[in-house]
Amino acid sequence: MGGVGIEMTPEIKILGLTVDHKLTFNAHVSQVCKKAANIYKQLTRAARVNWGLSPEVIRTIYTTAVEPVILYAAAAWAPAARKLEVRKKFNAIQRGYAQKMCKAYRTASLNSTLILTGTLPLDLRLLEAASLYEAKKGISPQYQLADREVEKMAQKMSAPHPAEQTGLQFENLEDEEQYSRHSDYAVRIFTDGSKIEGKVGAALSIWKDAGETRAIKLTLSPYCTVYQAELLAITKATEVALKNKETSIGIYSDSRSALQSVTNTGSTHPLAVEARSNLRNCRLQNKNISLFWIKAHAGLVGNERADDLAKDAALKSKKRPEYDKCPISYIKREIRAETIKEWENSCSLAMEDSPHTCTDSSVRRTLHASANLGQRKLSSMSS
Repeated sequence: MGGVGIEMTPEIKILGLTVDHKLTFNAHVSQVCKKAANIYKQLTRAARVNWGLSPEVIRTIYTTAVEPVILYAAAAWAPAARKLEVRKKFNAIQRGYAQKMCKAYRTASLNSTLILTGTLPLDLRLLEAASLYEAKKGISPQYQLADREVEKMAQKMSAPHPAEQTGLQFENLEDEEQYSRHSDYAVRIFTDGSKIEGKVGAALSIWKDAGETRAIKLTLSPYCTVYQAELLAITKATEVALKNKETSIGIYSDSRSALQSVTNTGSTHPLAVEARSNLRNCRLQNKNISLFWIKAHAGLVGNERADDLAKDAALKSKKRPEYDKCPISYIKREIRAETIKEWENSCSLAMEDSPHTCTDSSVRRTLHASANLGQRKLSSMSS
């Protein structure tokens, strides 16, 4: 071009990811490990065995500064983590951080420090991050979802124009006295969700004047969350309000988080989006729909009735679930369970190879207990 020959280059850097011509990603691994090593050198000046930064501070630095550097674009180069050469580089980097997190001496092994700190090996964290990305995008992850459909957030482009959006809000009712001042609606709809004995249900209790006129029970798949059940109940309530002939309707829920999702126009949860669409259509019909948060188990008959109906729907309903979208939280738990299982298998193999390593069953219990404790702090990294 312009009299200058264009030569092939062995690697190229695209958006922070170094791609080589053989797709080995060895150059990228070397670069991220070098960055992590530089952070460790600075950390060693402020953290020693007997003085310096506390283990919690070191863990925070590791999870917020080191892991993001290494896990960047994990879905693109995760298969490289299976290679022995890459695992050795990760182990060399992670060992120092794990020793600092548990205040161990330099002679402590990597596996023991990882177990004590509840920190997953970097190669497994990389594969875990890639699996979660694939699950969110609808690509078949490493584990099986069977026929379950992942709950996907609504597209931002599908939201109405900002000029067409109306401000939504809800009022807080702390006691029966406050409720009595906001109960002068032609129709009052109480909603609730429940998860009991591994089953999930939701319900609506529709009241007119002083008596209940209708009860609706909704069933969700066992892997669904209470949050989904609460949102489903509110969404169903807005649907009932849209079809009702009355123009003055109050919707009462004891789930503040679900109401916040509905009233927040930036929330892209599919149920919240559907509820807002129903409320918008109600306004086009000149209906006055008000949302209220009520305190649970505060003696309100409507709320107690909705709670009983939700539990009954969860325990006794035999019909097909009205909502069966698999939440991301469930997928995270499944991926984490598979990761810990793989970690346990690798530790078992290491114990078999080393006759001087403790093989007592207490190691396995420590592995699970430490991992569950430490990974609660790591779960934010999977979001």
